[in-house]
Amino acid sequence: METHFLTYLLNTFIVGMAVVAITLVVAVPAAYSLARWARGWGEMFGIGIFLTYLVPPTILFIPLSRFASMLGLQESLWALILIYPTFTIPFCTWLLMGFFKTIPRDIEEQAMIDGLSRLGAMVKVVLPLAISGILTIVVFAFTLSMHEFIYALTFISVSAKKTVSIGVPTELVRGDVFQWGPLMAGALLASIPVAVVYTFFLDRFIAGFTMGAVK
Repeated sequence: METHFLTYLLNTFIVGMAVVAITLVVAVPAAYSLARWARGWGEMFGIGIFLTYLVPPTILFIPLSRFASMLGLQESLWALILIYPTFTIPFCTWLLMGFFKTIPRDIEEQAMIDGLSRLGAMVKVVLPLAISGILTIVVFAFTLSMHEFIYALTFISVSAKKTVSIGVPTELVRGDVFQWGPLMAGALLASIPVAVVYTFFLDRFIAGFTMGAVK
């Protein structure tokens, strides 16, 4: 049975990398500013950001579909690229807040005494120390966008635009007829990149996730 499986993989990679980039650009400075400059209200604001992540997608996909329709993004990967960060950014911001709090302020202050600006101290000193947390949100954002089903099913129906999460089950299942060979092969091939990433970065992923979550 002929499918667009390679196209599904390419679409998934494009969406995943775009979501990761957007998540990093927004979540890193947001988490840093809340962790460093905010007091009590910042802690409450961070919890509020995290609570938005807990809103079920089944509640949001109807208004978000209207939003995508108003922008003319139906049947476009841009719909997924713009909507997926709405649930990756809140969690990643909350996670990085806890991680940045584990890095002593004295390190940044010493760097600023040596002539760096606040931005320079953040880029050259803090971010290298926070690499475990950053890798954690990269893996989280990519895997979440790769395996998300509800939004992808809502916004994409054209076969050539589908990602792996909806392309495999919708194109290889026809009523009560299951193409078990292609289904199993598609599931295996789609899981290999994620398995490789987790294998090589498992130690950093665990360190970033646990330190960011409990501090």
